[in-house]
Amino acid sequence: MSSATASAAAPRTPVSVAPADLLARHFQRVRARTLALAAPLAPEDCVAQSMPDASPTKWHLAHTTWFFEAFVLGRDGGYAPPHPDWHYLFNSYYQTVGPMHARPQRGLLTRPTLDEVRAWRHEVDGRVLDLLAGGVDDDMRVRIRLGLEHEQQHQELLLTDIKHLFSVHPLRPAYDASLAQAPAAAARPLRFRAGLQGVHEIGRGAAADAGDFAFDCETPRHRVLLQPHALAERPTSNAEFLEFIRDGGYRTPTLWMAEGWDLACREGWQRPIYWMDDDASEFTLGGVRALDPHAPVCHVSFFEADAFARWAGLRLPTEAEWETRAARLPSADGNFADAGLLHPRGPQDDDAGATQLFGDVWEWTSSPYVAYPGFRPLPGALGEYNGKFMCGQWILRGGSCATPAGHVRGTYRNFFHPAARWQFSGIRLARDEAPGGHAAMQEGR
Repeated sequence: MSSATASAAAPRTPVSVAPADLLARHFQRVRARTLALAAPLAPEDCVAQSMPDASPTKWHLAHTTWFFEAFVLGRDGGYAPPHPDWHYLFNSYYQTVGPMHARPQRGLLTRPTLDEVRAWRHEVDGRVLDLLAGGVDDDMRVRIRLGLEHEQQHQELLLTDIKHLFSVHPLRPAYDASLAQAPAAAARPLRFRAGLQGVHEIGRGAAADAGDFAFDCETPRHRVLLQPHALAERPTSNAEFLEFIRDGGYRTPTLWMAEGWDLACREGWQRPIYWMDDDASEFTLGGVRALDPHAPVCHVSFFEADAFARWAGLRLPTEAEWETRAARLPSADGNFADAGLLHPRGPQDDDAGATQLFGDVWEWTSSPYVAYPGFRPLPGALGEYNGKFMCGQWILRGGSCATPAGHVRGTYRNFFHPAARWQFSGIRLARDEAPGGHAAMQEGR
């Protein structure tokens, strides 16, 4: 790590600086959770790469360790990494830190071995904990917290990437065959709830409540103008998406963005990526299982979500519409990874009033990933974390069944290219309302 990077100014991110002992316990929990997620896998599983957008499990284990070496232990320039050559292998996209191995070729990195990577993680963990025990300044606490939030993002990627890898295996092995099957969902009519109108605020301010965290791209807090609209009370279900398929949704070009239509034709899309050809079963992290018609449809691209909304005579929500709706909920509760299902769960009989805004599936919005008015990236190398990706990607909100609980919040902005299908991404419909309309709930298609 260069001395210029190591001495970068303190990140301007709205994160509280928890006491060192609390942060140390959080550090140990998050780092242990990543290893636990990799535990069901054989060493051979951890090396393979199924496509350029996915990474091997071993690479996730190593990259998250590299992050703490580069931005925490290496901050002041006096740290001597035990394996300096590995930084080239496990840097992702931080050009100001140094060169990196090509992303599509991460599956070729048979060395260092999985055991060597685990030993490296153990050594780096010990050094970070020693650092915390000796007392750290606010800047260092912020960096460690950022590293933990970064690692939780990779925990979800580890699951989505291994799911894609196993889905293209002829035997379709299960990541964990002992995973409990999500309980059968209850049928629930698609109703709409009117959203806020007029000028409101979204995003995060410069200060956060105690214990809170936000990435730089969630800032600053700013005003938006909301037109009359309504959001669906729940995500789109498998049964509703099956209607779209049977009605020729994948064969009707007028429903699709031009780029999406060309891609769907070129790739032969006919259904969500993990549905079986019978449209009655799907590949899950627990193996091939029956498709629950009332559970949220997942693993659809922005192009598919947008085409479905057009077919339904509706649209996708903007991120401002989504966030102002989420802000009215008492908490960000939902079916997250900690629940142990690792699959979307549909409405239950006792879920009256539940909206499933959080957990289950990331929800595509119609908003491109761009900077908020007044946005400033983090200083130094950490400024490459989010800001430089604000081009050609689309916002998703709410987290999924593979997201760690407590990782997301109402202001959290996830982003992916519109063609991405391997994430747990789904659909929530929205519609325009007549100005001054006050219908709180209305039936939709």
